[in-house]
Amino acid sequence: MSFWHYLSGRRAQLLTDAWQHASAVFQCMVVATVAGVAIGVLTYRREWAGNLAVTVTATLLTVPSLALLGLLIPLLGLGVAPTVTALVLYGLLPVVRNAVVGLRGVDPSLVDAAKGIGMSRAARLLRVELPLAWPPILTGIRVATQMLMGIAAVAAYASGPGLGNEIFRGVSSLGSANALNQVLAGTLGIIVLALLFDAMYVLIGRLTIPGGIRG
Repeated sequence: MSFWHYLSGRRAQLLTDAWQHASAVFQCMVVATVAGVAIGVLTYRREWAGNLAVTVTATLLTVPSLALLGLLIPLLGLGVAPTVTALVLYGLLPVVRNAVVGLRGVDPSLVDAAKGIGMSRAARLLRVELPLAWPPILTGIRVATQMLMGIAAVAAYASGPGLGNEIFRGVSSLGSANALNQVLAGTLGIIVLALLFDAMYVLIGRLTIPGGIRG
């Protein structure tokens, strides 16, 4: 069977897997973004705290994905729970690091000016510091999303949702008629999703980052 015939015959299943893959990555990135920015906000003012946050999240990233899933399965079982936990943990580093760097890079004179006109600390954070730190934070989100696209495929090991199931089926049946088609379909599907997500982030950047800040 040719690759195009395989795609035609498996269209419904591939679209379902692609939707589940994209949905899992998107939802995990929302959680990782909220948690990562919160960690950055809580730690960036103290150098040791910010460095510790970056070091801890970087250490999590060094754990191989299969090993992490193997550790989570006895605790959380198979399926969505270990997949979501692993993806959120892996997505933290780029967001935390860029949030800390972005917030530390805000011009202190702008913060002092906001303080001088009577803004509270919370108002300065929400109206001055976070908007100015948004470009590097968005870059961190883009990097994390691209990374999670690939890692989410490994989650098929834990019976997680997504295109990784297509790849794993192909790998486990190497030598059969459709093994290569399965691996290729899953891989290309992930690449297409990664490109679509990145295009979405480019659009978000154009809509939310003023031209002067984009440089």
